[in-house]
Amino acid sequence: MPNRSLAVLALAAFSLAAQTVDRTKPPRTGPIPSYKLPPVYETKLPNGLGVVLVEDSRFPLVTARLAFLAGSKFDPKDLPGLAEAVGAVMTEGTKTRTARQISEETDAIGGSISGGAGADSLTVAGSSLSEHLTKLLVLMADVSRNATFPQDEVDLHKQNRIQNLMSQRSDPSFLAEEKMAEVVYGSSPYAHIAPTEASIGKLDAKVLASFRDTYLVPNNGTLILIGKLPARGEVMKVITEQFGPWQQKALPPAPKMDTPAPKRQIVLVDRPGSVQADIHVGRLAPTRLTPDYFPLTVGSAILGGGANSRMFRDIREKEGFAYDAHSQYDTHRDAGDFEAVTEVRNDVVEPALKAVLAELDQMASAPVAAEELTGVKNFMSGLYLLRLETQDGLANQLSNMKVLGLPNDYLETYTTRVRSVEPDQILAVAKKYIDPGQAAVVVVGDASKIGDILKKFGNVTVAKSN
Repeated sequence: MPNRSLAVLALAAFSLAAQTVDRTKPPRTGPIPSYKLPPVYETKLPNGLGVVLVEDSRFPLVTARLAFLAGSKFDPKDLPGLAEAVGAVMTEGTKTRTARQISEETDAIGGSISGGAGADSLTVAGSSLSEHLTKLLVLMADVSRNATFPQDEVDLHKQNRIQNLMSQRSDPSFLAEEKMAEVVYGSSPYAHIAPTEASIGKLDAKVLASFRDTYLVPNNGTLILIGKLPARGEVMKVITEQFGPWQQKALPPAPKMDTPAPKRQIVLVDRPGSVQADIHVGRLAPTRLTPDYFPLTVGSAILGGGANSRMFRDIREKEGFAYDAHSQYDTHRDAGDFEAVTEVRNDVVEPALKAVLAELDQMASAPVAAEELTGVKNFMSGLYLLRLETQDGLANQLSNMKVLGLPNDYLETYTTRVRSVEPDQILAVAKKYIDPGQAAVVVVGDASKIGDILKKFGNVTVAKSN
């Protein structure tokens, strides 16, 4: 009975294998390779526009980014939200196209086009089928250079943005982020993360066009194309035709980045009636260009970077204080900030805040274990490689590189630098940036319920939530 014999042998082999597998331990992670960029060509037009071409012929698609150093940090002090408004409305009409025509032409090439602004940059993002690359670049050049900011579209943006702002300000986590930015960045441009209702009311077509004419100039931007591209000469010919006649301009001086020295302080944003408290503990942190960046980003992942992090295991799983407990390390071109974050019921504010401070103190007091560090390095490296698999993901990372002033080998050396971080390096940066001694504590909650509790941790400044 050959078939029966084979079945018996297979069953025996399966049983033997089952006996040798230790299912109490996770499988060992195999080698994680470094990232290798597809072929890249970089140049500049005579007017100063940077051009980056990346060949990716896996799909008949092209993804584009036109990024300018023109984010919210360039907003006038009385007009926070201006860069954001320019990005939102610039695709709603040009000298030769209405908003509807732009939308129809974009649909016809199987693509998309949009504008948006962050802290440091304003970006026009686009995509299309490869065969329609010329039409995509025509549209991107038109909205970047010739947006007319129709007043009816500006008014619609203002109406929607005020409604959205009201929604944001009803969210305690937003109020905490807003106050933490003020505390950490002081009077510097990164201190505002959203407009005000008053600044939204001041927006009009003339103000938006003035910002565009000042900062959206070729010598302040970089065009990135990724996808199945025509021959280089053909691509450069189209780019030169669309963007070459654009006249460069002198740029205003960069905004002053005068950040206050970190210090221990407690700020309570009063939100009457709140049944929970949003706790943020944070301080100023370095940019990605400093040697401290990689040790701190790995340390932050160990502290609160996921379901296996220290904060998550202790504050959520062990103590049951919160659904979420995490840390975050955000970097801009000129500064960064580190925070530990959780949201808890009013009745556990005291032990929860003690637990957060204890976790921060532990990071700054003892080196991380080798096994814990290895697991986090593997997780970070694998996740990073996944993010670069798509054209959109790679385009965002390349755009980010240019905006933050990172070296050209940043993407290809990322996993190597993550995996090179040692426990003593993490301990050193934790003493500088994670230790709670110089951290600000921002809590959003009902002052009548938790104010006295917070006084046990030091002097408390109470601020209004609106």
